Amino acid sequence: MAANRQATCYIFTENGFYAENDRLHRLTDDGKTDESGRYMELYRMGLSERPENLTVTGLYLYLVASSFFKALTSLPELEISKETIRVPLSAEMEEELLRSVPYATGTEHIDREWLLKIFGRLEDIFHEEISRFDGTAEEYFAAGGKTLRVPERVYFHLVENRGDSAFPFAFAATYAMECGDGAVRHVPLSHALEETRGDRNKLMPLVACLSRVSRVSDLIGEFVESGEIFHQLRLTSEEAYSFLKDIEKIEEAGVLCRIPNWWRKKSAMFTLSVRIGERKPALLGLDTLLSLQPSLSVNGESLTGEEMEYLRSQTEGLAFLKGKWVEVDHAKLEKLLAEMDGLPSEITLRDAVQTEMGSHSLSPDAGISITNGEWLESLWGSLRNPGVIRRAEVPEGLRAELRPYQKDGYAWLSYMADLGFGACLADDMGLGKTVQVLAYLERLRETKPDARALLILPASLIGNWVKETEKFTPGIVPVVLHGQTSAQLAEWLKGSNAFLTVTTYGMAARMAALQETDWDCLILDEAQAIKNPLAKQTREIKKIRASVRIAMTGTPVENDLGNLWSLFDFLNHGLLGSSKEFQNFCKGLDGQPEGYAKLKSMISPFMLRRVKTDRKIIADLPEKSEMVDYAAMSKKQVTLYRDAIQGMEERIVEADGIERKGLVLAMITKLKQICNHPDQYLGQNVYTPAESGKMLLLRDLCETIYEKRERVLVFTQFREITDMLAAYLKTIFHADGFVLHGGTSVKKRTEIVGAFQGEEYVPFVVLSLKAGGTGLNLTKANHVIHFDRWWNPAVENQATDRAFRIGQKKDVMVHKLVCQGTIEEKIDEMIRAKEEMAENVIGSGTESWITELSNEELFSLLRLDVPQAR
Repeated sequence: MAANRQATCYIFTENGFYAENDRLHRLTDDGKTDESGRYMELYRMGLSERPENLTVTGLYLYLVASSFFKALTSLPELEISKETIRVPLSAEMEEELLRSVPYATGTEHIDREWLLKIFGRLEDIFHEEISRFDGTAEEYFAAGGKTLRVPERVYFHLVENRGDSAFPFAFAATYAMECGDGAVRHVPLSHALEETRGDRNKLMPLVACLSRVSRVSDLIGEFVESGEIFHQLRLTSEEAYSFLKDIEKIEEAGVLCRIPNWWRKKSAMFTLSVRIGERKPALLGLDTLLSLQPSLSVNGESLTGEEMEYLRSQTEGLAFLKGKWVEVDHAKLEKLLAEMDGLPSEITLRDAVQTEMGSHSLSPDAGISITNGEWLESLWGSLRNPGVIRRAEVPEGLRAELRPYQKDGYAWLSYMADLGFGACLADDMGLGKTVQVLAYLERLRETKPDARALLILPASLIGNWVKETEKFTPGIVPVVLHGQTSAQLAEWLKGSNAFLTVTTYGMAARMAALQETDWDCLILDEAQAIKNPLAKQTREIKKIRASVRIAMTGTPVENDLGNLWSLFDFLNHGLLGSSKEFQNFCKGLDGQPEGYAKLKSMISPFMLRRVKTDRKIIADLPEKSEMVDYAAMSKKQVTLYRDAIQGMEERIVEADGIERKGLVLAMITKLKQICNHPDQYLGQNVYTPAESGKMLLLRDLCETIYEKRERVLVFTQFREITDMLAAYLKTIFHADGFVLHGGTSVKKRTEIVGAFQGEEYVPFVVLSLKAGGTGLNLTKANHVIHFDRWWNPAVENQATDRAFRIGQKKDVMVHKLVCQGTIEEKIDEMIRAKEEMAENVIGSGTESWITELSNEELFSLLRLDVPQAR
C-alpha cells in the first residue's frame, strides 16, 4: 500500500481483502506470509497521514485503519494497559463505516463481523509492536508519523439530572486506575491522590493535564482552583452550556469527555425540515410532481408556532423543549425562518432524488433536512425491499416455477414498469435474471398483445435467449436480427409486428431503424456494454425510444463510478444529473464518508441486487446449480460443420460393421472440434475468438467471474486445446492460471493444487477431463465450465466434484457449453429427457452407442439446425 497508490485497487473478501497488484501477493522481506504483510501494510497506512491519490477501495481501507487508531486513542487506559488493551467498535463508528462502503468488488462481505475481524488483526499488530517498543504509547505514535495524541487518564463526564430542575446536569471527573489483576477501572478523581500518595513523578502528569484544561475552560479552571474537580457536582443549565461549548478545546488538551449525544450532533439539532411527497400524486415517472411541506424542527420533530415563539423568548444557551435540551441560537433561528418562506410548494420526483446528490437547491449541504413524506417513504421502502410489494400475478403463459426471490424480482420489474421507472436487475450470475425478465415480458404480452419489445445482447447470448424463451415462455416467438446487412434487417423491421425482437449491440449501433420505432420495452442484457458513455455504441442505443427500460447485469458497479452514470443515463435520464455534475459529486466523495450513503440512497430504489452470499438467497438455492449455456456458431463454424457432414454421409451409407463404426466416431470427433473452434478442426494454431461462439460465450462468463474475483475450473476432453484456453483466459483475468492434463507430473499436480488453494488469487485451472476428473481438491473455485461435453453425466459430475466437495464454502455454478443446433445440443436434450438411457447407455463413457443408430436417426442427430435469423 505504500507504493503505486494511484493504480492499486483492493478486492474485499469474506475474511478480509487483498490488493489487485502482485506486490502484496509475495512474501515480505522478513519472511512473513502474504496475509501478515497485507495487514501490516494496512496498519502502517492507518498510522500515517492519509496518502494522496488513493483509489476508492484504498480510501475505504484507510478509513477503516484510521478509525481503528481513533478508537484506540480514545481510551484513557491506553498508556497503562497498552500491551493488552482491547479496541471497541462503537455503534457510531460501525454506522459510519458501513455507510461509507464504496461500490467495489466484494463489498457485499462488509458487515459488522468483517469490521471486527479487521480491528482484531490491527489490534494484534499493535500489541506486538508496542511490546517491542521502548517508550510510551505517545512516543510510539509520534514515531509513526501521524498526529495521534494519547489521552490522559483523566475523563470528564456530563449527564442529565432530570430529577432536579434547578441543577439539571451532573458533572464528574474520573481516573483510569490499574487494578491488581491487570484490569483497569475508572474511579473518581479523588482516588488518583490515593494512588500517587504524594509521589511527585506520578502526581505531575495529573496536575499538568488539569492545568492545561484550566487554561482553555474557565469553568474547569474554577473547579480545579476550588478543589471541586475531585467531587461529583450538580450544574445549572448555564454552567453545563459553558462546559459544552469548551468540549473541543478540552479534548484537544488531552482530556476526553463523555457527554450527551444530542450535543455531539448539535449541527442537526435545530434545522429547517422539508417533507417531500406526503400525499400520493398522479404518477408520471420521474416528472411526477410531489408536495413539499417545510417546517422548523428540533431533533427531527416539527415545531408548532407556539414552540417557535417560546424559543424566541429564551436567552441564548440551553432550553428544554419537547423533552430534550436544545441550543438556542437566535441568529440561526431567524435565518431558517427566512429560508422557509422562500421554498416552492412542489418539486419533481427527479429533483427529490437529486437532493441526495446535492445537485438541487434543496440539498442537505444547503442546511435543509430532507425527509420523505408518508407516500414517498412507502414508495422507496417498496422498491428497496421488493418482498413487501404485493405479488404480481404470475402470467399464465410462464412455464417455470419461480423461486421466492425470483417472484420478488418479477413483481419489482412489473411495479417499476407501472411507475414508469427504468430498472436495473443486477442479481449475481446464476440467480436467474433471464427467467425473471421473461416472466415480465410474458405479462406484457398477455396484457398488451400489440406490444413491441426489443432485446439487445452480446452475440454469444443469442442462442441462450432463444432456448430459454422456448422453454419458459413458448408463447413468445423471438425474431433475431443478426447475420444480414443492416439495410436488409432495417427493411424487414419496417413491416414487422413481432412481439420480441432480438439483436446484438454491434447491430444496434448500426441500425438507425431501431430508433424509428416506439418500443414498449427495451432490455439490455450484459448492460455493462454501455458503460462507456462516449462510445458510439452507447450513444446510439440511448437514442432508442422506449416506454420501459430494463438493464440486466451481474456487475452493475465496480471501481469506476463513471460506469454507473452511463447505466443510469440510459435507465432514467437526468436522475444523476449531467456527466459533469456527477463527476463533481464523485470528486466530493474523497474524504466524505457520507457521500456513498447518499449515492446508495439515490440509486437503490432503481437497482435490484441480490448476491449468492446473502443467506436469505443461499437458503433458497441448491448447493450446486447446473445450467446449459447455448453458443451461437460463427459463419465459419456453420460452413465447416455442413461441409463435414455432406462429405461423410455418402461414405457412412456405403460402409458397415467396424468400418461404419469408425467413420461415425471420427465424424463425431470432427464435429466436436468444429464446435470448439474451427482451428482445432483445421489443425491451425491461430484461434481467433470471434470465429467461435463458445470462445465468445466463455469470455462473457469469465468476465463476470473476474469482476467478482472468483475462481473457475474449465474442463475439456481435448488435451491439445488446454494451452490455447489458458492463454485466452489469461487475457480475460489479466493473470496466469494453470493447465493440468495427462502429461502433468505428480509433483506438478501437487504444486498446482497448493497454489490454487492458497491465498494468492489464481483465477483459473484448465483441465483435461480424464486427467482432472478425479483425485483433486480445488474448492477455491466456485465455478465450473465444461467447454465441451463428454456426454456422460457421471464423468462430468466427477469433474464438477473437484470444486463441489467437502471444504467448499460457496454455491457452485456449473456451466455446460453447447453449440446451438448441433449434435451437442441434440445429445444434451436426449440425456436430459431420458435419464435411464443416460445412466445405462451413455453411461459407458464413449460415443459407441451412437454408432448403433440407423442412418436416418444418425443423420438427424448430425445435421445442423441453425435458428432462423432476419
